[in-house]
Amino acid sequence: MGRLKTIARRTFLIGSAAVVGGVAFGVYTVRKPHENPLTAGAGEAVLTPYVKITADGITLITPRADSGQGVYHVQAALIAEELDVDLDQIKADPGPPSPAYWNTALAAEAAEFMVPAAGMMQDMAEGAVNSVMKVMGLQITGGSTTVPDQFEKLRLAGASARETIKTLVAEREGVAVTDLTTASGNVILPDGQKIPYTSLAADLADAEVVQDVPLRDPSEWRYLGKPMQRIDMLAKSTGTQEYGIDASVDGMVHATVLMNPAQGGGMADYDASEALAMRGVKAVVPITGGLGIVADNTWRAFRAAQAINVTWEDPSFPLEQADHWAALEVAFTPDAQDSQKRNDGDVDAALSDDEVLTAEYRAPYLAHAPLEPVNAIVRVDDDRAEVWTGTQIPRFIQANVSRITGIPADNVTVHVLMMGGSFGHRLEDEVVKQATEIAMQMKGTPVKLTLSREEDMIHDFPRQIAMARMRGKVANGQVEALDLGIAMPSVVASQLSRQNQSAPGPDSQIVAGAWEQPFAIPHQRVTGYRAQPLAPISSWRSVGASTNGFFFNAALDELIEAAGSDPLEERLRLCSDPLARQALEAVAEMSDWSGIGGMANGSRTGRGVALTKSFGVHCAQVIEVTDTDAGLRIDNVWVAAEVGRVVDPVNFENLVQGGVIYGLGHAMNSEITYAGGVAEQSNFDMNPGMRLHQCPNIFVRGLENGDRVLGIGEPPVPPAAPALAGAIWAVTGTRLREMPFNKTVRFV
Repeated sequence: MGRLKTIARRTFLIGSAAVVGGVAFGVYTVRKPHENPLTAGAGEAVLTPYVKITADGITLITPRADSGQGVYHVQAALIAEELDVDLDQIKADPGPPSPAYWNTALAAEAAEFMVPAAGMMQDMAEGAVNSVMKVMGLQITGGSTTVPDQFEKLRLAGASARETIKTLVAEREGVAVTDLTTASGNVILPDGQKIPYTSLAADLADAEVVQDVPLRDPSEWRYLGKPMQRIDMLAKSTGTQEYGIDASVDGMVHATVLMNPAQGGGMADYDASEALAMRGVKAVVPITGGLGIVADNTWRAFRAAQAINVTWEDPSFPLEQADHWAALEVAFTPDAQDSQKRNDGDVDAALSDDEVLTAEYRAPYLAHAPLEPVNAIVRVDDDRAEVWTGTQIPRFIQANVSRITGIPADNVTVHVLMMGGSFGHRLEDEVVKQATEIAMQMKGTPVKLTLSREEDMIHDFPRQIAMARMRGKVANGQVEALDLGIAMPSVVASQLSRQNQSAPGPDSQIVAGAWEQPFAIPHQRVTGYRAQPLAPISSWRSVGASTNGFFFNAALDELIEAAGSDPLEERLRLCSDPLARQALEAVAEMSDWSGIGGMANGSRTGRGVALTKSFGVHCAQVIEVTDTDAGLRIDNVWVAAEVGRVVDPVNFENLVQGGVIYGLGHAMNSEITYAGGVAEQSNFDMNPGMRLHQCPNIFVRGLENGDRVLGIGEPPVPPAAPALAGAIWAVTGTRLREMPFNKTVRFV
């Protein structure tokens, strides 16, 4: 019992979902808690892996990374709600990389079933996948999982810490625990005396953590569900927020890299003599795939990189953009079939005659293009290494630095810093690997590696290129059949290859955002085809759904138009999920939907509608566009999204608005194309997204009808492009089947 008692004090309970999958490893292995990674100094108390109390203050651990989406704030609020502390009393800290911070929500998408098959089967599948992730200690921020992952976990951590503090005070003061209350970081005795949590730090160091504490009813919440001011608002409003690119370590040197502009191509030869003669340049060193340039400041490193003459080798993928599209065109074959997750009715019989509608859709490569270029500081000593960077994958960084240096992972310290945007970009860690290789050649010296904007964008791992082919049929004014084939390279395989891992089985992202859509078309099939590997690609905000939401809704719109039906009314008729129906009804009510308008009504203003289920969220959008003499103007966007629980209405609205702008801007104006194996777009002037004057009014409603708490960072992106395309068709009569749309129409 002694050892079990120690484990219970220093660790924390896991979610019950993982235990369902305990058969895979044995229930004990899955139930066994990960050790608490936090350490307490003299007079300090660590209560669970999420709460640290010292005489000087209260630190809440917020292990999901913040790239501007406000998750440090949301995580802190979840703990503070039950701990009974005020948000201005605490310090948020991302904590160290640790399996204790494994993501309990990543399994949901991997194990998703269609609504009729959901329930016990989905819970069992999620439990099985979760058990794998728990044993692996998979600490990742992504997939809109922060709130689903942390919603219960962090409240439990706060409640346990609160009751542990109360129990200590009750024993010390000789009163019943039930006679004590808490507020604003104080325990309140029956006579009204307040005892600050911080004054109890030394005594709490050896306290037994109280587990299995009931959570408060939502009617008692002070923060959750109510408008909040984010804890980083003051710093960001005053320009004092520090990001990874602002980090500084004593004695550091500055570096940049010069890599083959054709991703993955080798380096045949180079001449760095001119660069080495430049002021402030300290070294030019070889690294995997290129060179590291070290100087006494970043600008001099950039200038030196431009002065190096290099003979580069060709990459393994096709050099010209036309050949990338050609690779997708030939992928629609039985041999390339990756998955067929939906096959309802008898599609072949339904499409056996000549009355079949066909169309082909295309979506280009897209850069992540966050405002802050990637950067990292790495110091390598003989037996230890230390990393400072903004990242969504701290444990992968720890493992990769260990692999490169030969230093045990336990001796690799990773400091996770605030990120100036990501959109999936910081799910990669090439910049840390490069900085580590440079630092190994300068033992004991911290190396700050910063990529120039151009180097960062050219060497981004962009969103996948994708193509879809639709065959469909209508009958009696209704959509009767839809056969949708989608071809793209494997995002998962490309991304995992850079972590020295392989991807078993089909790639779920090839059909994500298409196969699981809540529309009961009588004859419906969605097939995914895996194209050959092309340019290296990565997760981009909403991943597969970012392309497939457009493909599915655009195809559905064409069929609905052929049937002579209203696009919103026919979606409602086909809708097979009550939560999706409520999202469509909400957006119809918000926009006062009365049809598409446009040319059919003699108007120059038209509307489009789309609904995409992605990451479990039903997100419906109506977009209104006016055809002016100068070009198309997007006037209004109405969004309704079903997330089960809105934790912070202000942040929720901001995330939805940002997602709509991101989705629309890229659909309108952005793409990455290749010439000679090199990305042709290297800065924001060639990759503009949405300009300020193009931004519409965006009206948001969060729905809370479901029984699952879901995230909202990514779901607003997929429906934006098809809703815009529908509105443009209404006012111009032009069907847009390829992004970016500015290839076909003009925006003001």
